[in-house]
Formats: sequence, C-alpha cells, structure tokens
Amino acid sequence: MRSETTAYGSPGSCLALAFTPEQSHPADMSKQHFDQDEINKFEAMAEEWWDPAGKFKPLHRINPLRLDYIAGHIDLPNSTVLDVGCGGGLLAEGMASRGAKVTGIDRSPKALAVARLHAEQSGTAVEYVENDAETWAEAHIGYYDTITCLEVLEHVPDVGRTVKACAAMIKPGGSFFFATLNRNPVSYIKAILGAEYIMGWLPKGTHEYAKFIKPSEMHAALRHAGLDIRELRGMSYSLLADRFSLSEDLSVNYLGLAVKPD
Repeated sequence: MRSETTAYGSPGSCLALAFTPEQSHPADMSKQHFDQDEINKFEAMAEEWWDPAGKFKPLHRINPLRLDYIAGHIDLPNSTVLDVGCGGGLLAEGMASRGAKVTGIDRSPKALAVARLHAEQSGTAVEYVENDAETWAEAHIGYYDTITCLEVLEHVPDVGRTVKACAAMIKPGGSFFFATLNRNPVSYIKAILGAEYIMGWLPKGTHEYAKFIKPSEMHAALRHAGLDIRELRGMSYSLLADRFSLSEDLSVNYLGLAVKPD
C-alpha cells in the first residue's frame, strides 16, 4: 500500500475506468527489478510507517491478522525468514518478535532507515538491506525456510519474475506467504474509490488498478515458479464492526500460502 497524490479527474471518470476488469497488466517498462515511481511514493511518507493513525493505518490494522496467519502455518522461532518489500518493518519486526531470524529487503532507503531505528528502539533483532528479490536471489538460492511478500506484488514491474526469484530462495519444503489485491470492479470500488477517495485511509494514487492481481494470475505465477499453492484466504473489512478478519471472500484483499516441493 503506497502513496502519492495524483490527478484522476472526477470520481465518475475513475469509476468508468474500473469496468475494464479483463485488462492485462502493463508491459514491463524496463529490465529494472523495481519501479522507481512506486519507491518514490513510499519515500514521500516513510516517516509515518510506525504511526498507527497515519498513512499506513490499514497495514497496522491488518498486521496482527497477517502475523497470526503466518504463525499458524510455520514454526517462527525455528525459521529463517526473508521479508521482501519490508518497508518500515511492520511485518519483519513482528515476526522477529515472535522468535524468527528475519532479514528484510526493500528499495526505499528512507523506509529502511525508519525500520532500523524502530528495531533498535524496540530491541528487536532484524537485518535490513537495501535490495530487491531478483538481485538478492543471485546470492541466496535455497537459503530461507520462509519468504513473505505481503502487499508488495501489486507494486512490482513483473509479478512472475518477482515470484520466481522468491521461489528460488526458498529451501525445499519451505513456505511462501503472499498478499495482494484482486482485480475486479468490486476491488476498484472498495480499495481505490472507498479507501483512497471516500474514507481517506490511503493517500490518493496509492494503488494502480491495472496492477491488481487476480487469483488465477497469482496461481499461474506460483505454478510457473515451481510452487504448490496450499491456501487462499480473504481479508475482509466489516464496516459495522470496524475490523478486519480472515474470510472466504477473495474479491478485494487476499493472502495465501504456497510451498516449495521437497
């Protein structure tokens, strides 16, 4: 979930753009492993990473769900984990506080500086490195028990390439946790119009609808990377209860687990 204020025109024109749900992802802009425009969005609000009422409020709201989901599937105290696109360290530090040996990589220097400072202040041991999955994989083949890549894939230039790099770094039998946004009219209305324009949970321009990933596309990327998908779960928001919970509804946010065969 990233940020930048962009001129979209009227909400009506935004909605019109939404109803092209079968549109394909934009072509890879370059051979670069990350999108500098996306990095710039996060650089602009890096100081707010650990503010639960700030621009990363939605991540703070779902982080306990994400941590419990991961801890429910693996033994964190006995796991070596790589958090890809770690940002300011919400997930990485949370896993480390539960006993995992965690390395977080990201291409945002400001976010990493915030992550390092917070880890130091909290007394949590996390290694943070400015890097991306594709480059880091070159020297870390089969190195990690678990890789997490949550709320990141909808911001990378090439989803399949990033997933393949993550898969290469996982030990046989290891786990890959992912979370992203589905691409359909409902997700456009809720994740962009609702979250960015109406409720103001995220800065306008945080997400690009064309980069959202359908579960079928996620399945294909995992399969091509040699990973076996084990589960998909929705992360749904109840307006009445004002809380997020895991569900069977994959229409907007969803997360899941894939495993590398032995």
